[in-house]
Amino acid sequence: MITKVKNTKTVEALFDGWEESLIWSCLQGVMGEIYTDNEEQPTCAMAILGDFCYFAGKPNAELVAYKPENCQKEFIIMVPENDAWANLIEKCYPEKAKKVERYAIKTEQDIFDKENLLQIMNALPDGYTLHFIDETLFSQCQKKLWYNDFVAQYKDYAQYQELGLGVVCMKNGEIVSGASSYSGYIGGIEIEVDTKEEYRRIGLASACAAKLILECLNRKWYPKWDAQNKWSVGLAEKLGYHYSHTYTSYEIWGY
Repeated sequence: MITKVKNTKTVEALFDGWEESLIWSCLQGVMGEIYTDNEEQPTCAMAILGDFCYFAGKPNAELVAYKPENCQKEFIIMVPENDAWANLIEKCYPEKAKKVERYAIKTEQDIFDKENLLQIMNALPDGYTLHFIDETLFSQCQKKLWYNDFVAQYKDYAQYQELGLGVVCMKNGEIVSGASSYSGYIGGIEIEVDTKEEYRRIGLASACAAKLILECLNRKWYPKWDAQNKWSVGLAEKLGYHYSHTYTSYEIWGY
């Protein structure tokens, strides 16, 4: 029987070696949830936060098929620990699972060149301005689909103010780009970056991300980065990160 984990210490060992901040958030009890086959003697676990869930331990078909009652999403990204988990995902969601590659970025301390980040931030084109996400902008982000993920995982502004941080780029009073915390964990955030389609490739996202990273450094937070595509890898490297490896995930539509 699948149960929600109350004491995350019981499943910590199953996630050993994972460099995923969303898993850290779940294990720390900051955000997200973890489910297992047996909390007293767990053999497998699923960490779920926002649009992502991660499977670890002994492959379990019941866990792969399980959807938490409070999960209202129709889309989720499943990340298997190994091929055996991947095979179960494909078997469980034969018509719904789309196999994709994502790009892990190394988690390294003391890699950021502040002068480089300042130059990137200050290269913002004329007519655009950068703003930290305050309560008004938080509310605005909740209402637009394309940048909703800047704040979507936070129940309210108070939680975002405590655990999150974000920067948006505006033109004529409109949000056109941004970099914000998709989620938070003790000592850092997971960065989410996006730009309205017609404003891409002119340096807006990099300027937002540079300002966000600089503020993270001021707070002694680590700005974790995971790349959906090679463009995101390139942006990360421009900011000072280093590529680690490619990994398999599954986009499940109609979850």
